[in-house]
Amino acid sequence: MGRLKGYCVMGSRLRGNGKVARLCVLACIALIGVAATAHAQMYPTKPIRVVVPFPPGGTPDIQIRMMNEHLAPRLGQSIVVDNRPGGSGAIGMDLVARAQADGYTLLIATVGNWTVNPHLLKLPFDVQRDFTPLIHLATTPAVLVVHPAVPAHSVKALIALAQNQPGALNYGGSGTGGFGHMSAELFSAMAKVKFTHVPYKGVAFAMTDLIAGQIQLMFNSAAPTIPHIKAKRVRALATTGAARVAVLIDLPTVAEAGLPGYENSTWSAIAGPAKLPVPIIERLNRDMNAVLQQPDIRERWSAMGSTITGGTPAEAAAIMRAETAKYGKLIREAGIKPESSP
Repeated sequence: MGRLKGYCVMGSRLRGNGKVARLCVLACIALIGVAATAHAQMYPTKPIRVVVPFPPGGTPDIQIRMMNEHLAPRLGQSIVVDNRPGGSGAIGMDLVARAQADGYTLLIATVGNWTVNPHLLKLPFDVQRDFTPLIHLATTPAVLVVHPAVPAHSVKALIALAQNQPGALNYGGSGTGGFGHMSAELFSAMAKVKFTHVPYKGVAFAMTDLIAGQIQLMFNSAAPTIPHIKAKRVRALATTGAARVAVLIDLPTVAEAGLPGYENSTWSAIAGPAKLPVPIIERLNRDMNAVLQQPDIRERWSAMGSTITGGTPAEAAAIMRAETAKYGKLIREAGIKPESSP
């Protein structure tokens, strides 16, 4: 760095000699690039923080904690999971958007905080401009479940019931723009039926009311729902993905069961602040892809109903852009109203 400082000082002192000054400035810029590359290649040299913009216990939170068992040893540094709930995920995202682009502050991105929020909230950041997608981790469909008292034992029967009683069936979820809300709105639009949305502060509260019969149906992730299905506290009708879920292999998809073309899965990805150095992007993507191939990760995520994706940063970015456009269209067509800033 001493040579770098010398060139920069020389360039500032030789303003009278334009040619020499320009050469000094170019040398300074070149050395800055070399220094930045060298720093990135030594990465990481301290613990890495992964911001999860939701409370502990959700699928993305569980996934990153499972990954850490393999990822931390590969990187040679500890990984700290930092739960920052609030603002429908916007608070944690803003923290990462403002972080230094050095690879030591990363983000868990999901359907809700990445693709839905831009259409419903006034955000202090832009998901396309202020972040660097690193890897798409997995997709996870929901399970459509009803209270046992609901006289519908199939998707077709549920559609017929809703057509005969418009708005009479209530469904719960984690609030406006949540995965359950978006799954139900897509179902309603495609089936041409009307449900009544009852927003909750979290899916656990909605599930409690579903079991109690206060609401009639719900679209929820497989992992927390399966125990209630097995205990017959709720009745499962279908899963929402493009293919059946291994852990619920006898349960048809919504498309198979009576609503052709329906598909809606939540997903998880990892991103960093904008302008991350390429060597850091490549290192993180390479090591995360390796972790996703570990047999215990594949087995444990499959048991949660998740299908591992992996791939390049460019592939992750393409998926996330397409999903943002998809949900924007759904939100406009369903007439879901924007909320105020978080």
